[in-house]
Amino acid sequence: MSRKSRSYFDNAETLRQDLKDFFDREELRTLHKREPAKHFAFVAWQFFLLFGAGTVLYNVSNPLIWIPVAVVMGFTMFNFTVLLHEQVHRLIFNGRYKKTMRFLGLLYAFPSGISATQFKIWHTDHHENLGDEEEDPKRYHLSPKRVERWYKALYCTPALFPIYFRAARKETATYDEETQKTIAKERTFTIGGHLVIAAILWWAGGWETMVRVWAFPYFFIFPIAFTLNRLGQHYFINPEDPANWGTRVDGNWFWRLAFLNSNHHLEHHYFQSVPLYNLPELNRRLHPFFEQRGIRNFGYGEMLYGWFVKNHKPHTQYDAEAPISAQPHMEKGA
Repeated sequence: MSRKSRSYFDNAETLRQDLKDFFDREELRTLHKREPAKHFAFVAWQFFLLFGAGTVLYNVSNPLIWIPVAVVMGFTMFNFTVLLHEQVHRLIFNGRYKKTMRFLGLLYAFPSGISATQFKIWHTDHHENLGDEEEDPKRYHLSPKRVERWYKALYCTPALFPIYFRAARKETATYDEETQKTIAKERTFTIGGHLVIAAILWWAGGWETMVRVWAFPYFFIFPIAFTLNRLGQHYFINPEDPANWGTRVDGNWFWRLAFLNSNHHLEHHYFQSVPLYNLPELNRRLHPFFEQRGIRNFGYGEMLYGWFVKNHKPHTQYDAEAPISAQPHMEKGA
């Protein structure tokens, strides 16, 4: 579906061979195994959080309770984009199930208010042109062009929505007319659906209830989850080594739970057909590869400090005084 150059394919040729040498074939086959029951267990968990948090937020006005619950709600809204990401890469079923997959794409796109079709094209182009400053649409449109703290901070506020939708609109303008119409219909459906939910909440419980249940989680927590997750994707890298064009974030149980294992984004670019429930194991097995390649681990606290306090420039090495030299080839680790 990509209309771009697919530059990453050539840049990562040596990396692909290194990874092929590092893993046993059976090992990779196990990691790539799709288990629909596991996927839908994650889906059930997200819906439980969505409706459970919504019920608490509707009935409880004590800020000591509803604000932490709103944080859970906002992160859950964001995590439906992680489920959408699984749908885009066809990591749910072993067969195609075209109609079911289409339904799941629309379902998973709804909580964030985006178009499933636009996300699919956008994300495919991102994978095939990783490292390209213009052909990677996420990097070209979403990475802050102004390396200033106040501008970066906008991404953690409701300003994220006009920033994102403006970026999506510019990229969508390069698509064919039929695709643009499909995307417009999907956006109307998701945004219209959110407005209907907001109106029902206002009518049933008043504007304060609407703010607690919908507006605050969506406009104030979702952007924070989005920004944190994006910091751990491609902002702290080694531009000289395609193996380190993503950020290594081993995380812990809390961050894996908070982001449905999507903190393992570098691992995903190595093997994009590994389902989310196998990413922690893939990360564990890649530790020797990371160490031999000189790919360091980052924590979210360190990245936030680097991003806002040190004012780190996106898609660059964190410590320019201690450059990591790319190693062209390596043997399989222990």
